[in-house]
Amino acid sequence: MKRMASLLILTFVVLLGGCQEEETMVLLDEKIDKIEVAKSKGAGEVNVDEILLTFTDRKSVRTIEEAITSAVKKEANVPERAPDFDILVHYEKDLPTHAIHIWLGPENEESILTYMVGGGEAYVAPKKMTNELRKLFLQTGE
Repeated sequence: MKRMASLLILTFVVLLGGCQEEETMVLLDEKIDKIEVAKSKGAGEVNVDEILLTFTDRKSVRTIEEAITSAVKKEANVPERAPDFDILVHYEKDLPTHAIHIWLGPENEESILTYMVGGGEAYVAPKKMTNELRKLFLQTGE
C-alpha cells in the first residue's frame, strides 16, 4: 500500500510540475488605443521623437499585442547592439504607456523583447510572430 501511495504521489508531482506555464510578457488588461513603433536609440531609453509607424487598426494592434504576450521569458543573450525598434503601447483612458524594446529577428527566426524598465530580462517571441512583425514594421522598405 505504501508503495502504491508513493507511486501515486510521484505521478501527481510529475504531472503538476509539467503543468507549470512559462512566464510571458504582459500588457495591461485594458483596451489599446494605438501602438507606435520608433527606431530605437538604445536600451533604457525610448525614441518618442522619431515615430516611424502608428497602428490603430484592430488587426495590426492585435498582431503586435499577440507577439508581445506570446514572448516567453528565457535565458537569451540580449544583443549588445541597440534594439531595432521601440514599441509604445498606448491605452485608452490615459493609462501609462508600455515601452518595449525589440531586436527583430530575421525571417523565420525568433525575436528578443525586453521591457524598457525592469531587470532587463529577455523574452523570446516565436518565429511566426517575428514574421508577422516584419510584415508590419518593415513595410516602409527599411
